[in-house]
Amino acid sequence: MNCKYIALLITLSGPAMAQSFLGTCPVFPANNIWNTPIDHAPISSNSATYINTIGASTSVHPDFGTVYDGEPNGIPYVTVPGTQTKYPATFTYQSESDPGPYATPLSAPIEGGPDSTGDRHVISVDTDNCILYELYAAYPQTASWQAGSGAIFNLLSNTLRPSSWTSADAAGLPIFPGLVKYDEVLTGSIQHAIRFTVPQTQNTFVWPARHEASNLTGSQYPPMGARFRLKASFDISSYSATNQIILQALKTYGMMIADNGSSWYIQGAPDSRWSDDDLHNLSALKGSDFEVVGVSGMMVNANTGQAATCDLNDDGVVNSLDVQIAANSAIGLGSCVLGDLNGDGVCNAVDLQRVINASLGSACLVGP
Repeated sequence: MNCKYIALLITLSGPAMAQSFLGTCPVFPANNIWNTPIDHAPISSNSATYINTIGASTSVHPDFGTVYDGEPNGIPYVTVPGTQTKYPATFTYQSESDPGPYATPLSAPIEGGPDSTGDRHVISVDTDNCILYELYAAYPQTASWQAGSGAIFNLLSNTLRPSSWTSADAAGLPIFPGLVKYDEVLTGSIQHAIRFTVPQTQNTFVWPARHEASNLTGSQYPPMGARFRLKASFDISSYSATNQIILQALKTYGMMIADNGSSWYIQGAPDSRWSDDDLHNLSALKGSDFEVVGVSGMMVNANTGQAATCDLNDDGVVNSLDVQIAANSAIGLGSCVLGDLNGDGVCNAVDLQRVINASLGSACLVGP
C-alpha cells in the first residue's frame, strides 16, 4: 500500500450520502443504483441512436399531477403499519411473481381509479418493517388480490429480482423508488433516479433491470434499464422552484427505462398540492436535451443493486480526498457505505488499495 496517503486520513470523514426515506425507512440503501449520482458517468456510444429512436424532438411529459379524467393523476401508493392484514394473491404471471401474502389493503388506491382499464398499479409500503409491495393489473377480491404480477422488496436490501423475472413493472424493477413525490420537493431535492417510459424497447435488459418486454432485436432500440440524464448544459434557471428540483434530479440522478409506453413520460405520485399548469412547463424539454450514460462500471454484481465507484465524493476525479474517505471507512472512522468496492460487506485494505490505485491513474476496479 502506498504509505504517503495514510497520513492524510486522521480527521476527514466521508460525505453525507443523499438518500430517500419514507418515514424512518430508507428507499433502498444509500449505495443502491437508484440513489447513486450519475452526473459524471460516461456517455454511451449508443446515446444519439437511442435518443433519435425515442424521439429527439418529442416533448417530455410529466405523467402525474392532481386529477386527470376524474381520478388522481399518477401512480398512487399507501403506507401501512406492520400490523396491516396480509392478503393472498393470485397472478397471471405466477412463476415470476412473489407469492405473498401482500400487506396491501383491499381499499388501496389503484392507478387510474377503480374502473381503470390501464396498468392498474397498486403499491403499499409497510413503514414498520420497511417492505415494499407492488402489484400490476390489480383487482381486489373479497379477501384477496387478483393481479397480472406482483413483487415484494426489502427496502433495507440491495437484492434484485432473479434474472429474467418481471415485477409489477416490465423491466423487473421496483416502481416506488422512481416516482417523483411532492413531499420530496418540500425537502428541496429529489435524491434518486426517476422512472420513465418509451414506445419501443429492445428484447434485452441492462443492469439493474431484470426483464425485457419486446421482440425487437434492432440495436436502435434502447434496452430496459437504460439510464438517461438531462444534459448539464440545459439551463433550468427560468423554471419554477418546484420544477428546478425535478430538473436537477434529472441532471444528477437521471432516469431509467422501466416500461413500454409513450415517449419521455416521467412518472410520479398524485398529490393535490401539485400545480398541473406548472408541471406542464416541463414539456418544453425535448428528447435532444438528454443523453444516455453507462453505469455498468458501478456494478459490483449483476444480482445486486449496489453501486460502487472510486470517486467516493462524486467530484468527478479520484484523488487524495477519496483515498482519505476510503481509509477512514477501512479503520472504522467513517461509514462503510461508499467504500465497499468489492461487495463483500466490509470496508478494508482491499477497498482502500483500489481507490489508491485509481487515484494514481489506474482504472477503478469494482466487483469481486
